[in-house]
Amino acid sequence: MAPGTRELTFFFAEPERRLLQAIAARLPSMVRSDHLTLLGVLGATGAGVAYSLSSFSATWLWGASAMLVVNWLGDSLDGTLARVRRHERPHYGYYLDHLVDAYSTTAVGVGIGLSPYVHLGVALGTVVLYLVLSINVYLESTVFGAFRLGYGRFGPTEARLILIVANVALALGSGSAAASMAANLGLALLGAAMLGMLVVRFARNLRELGAAEPYPGRVGAQGPAAASARAGTRHATSRA
Repeated sequence: MAPGTRELTFFFAEPERRLLQAIAARLPSMVRSDHLTLLGVLGATGAGVAYSLSSFSATWLWGASAMLVVNWLGDSLDGTLARVRRHERPHYGYYLDHLVDAYSTTAVGVGIGLSPYVHLGVALGTVVLYLVLSINVYLESTVFGAFRLGYGRFGPTEARLILIVANVALALGSGSAAASMAANLGLALLGAAMLGMLVVRFARNLRELGAAEPYPGRVGAQGPAAASARAGTRHATSRA
């Protein structure tokens, strides 16, 4: 089954699309989509490592922000480059991109949890929720034929921007206890918002699917064999 049609509704979707297309059109021919995917993986890994090293110095938070930008560039540009050059490989790209996304989310989340600013349990809980949201998107792509990458106005780019803003605040706050408490609270609230978005989307999807495939009811659920048996019984009774 082919991946669904892309539906990008998040806040920065349109300006991001124009920027990525402009960058892709100017890349040298030797650069391929797989190279950019690898760049995104390196960015996510670097961000996770930088977060964990912020235990020694808050300066590493600036490095984490830079690596998030690198991750955005590689992760967002690989598919754009393929589309601009008309070198799309829908199934190959769909599989590789989303498996890499799962790794990148985990790498960044674990790094945040290993930093001195966020409790590991809070970070891992947020990672799990993000991955469940992603799984829901992939299921929607199969069931509805539409790839709805974002949730309302919130997508991966917005998530990275929130992390970068938080990094700046923590770095300027020099890792104070108040800043750490705010980071934990902010991430917990983000997790609660993600859970709320998942519940709303789940309920809406079930409602749409239920309307498209209504429950057949007790009589209909018995199937053709049961209906034939009832017809045969009625026929035998009428002959008696």
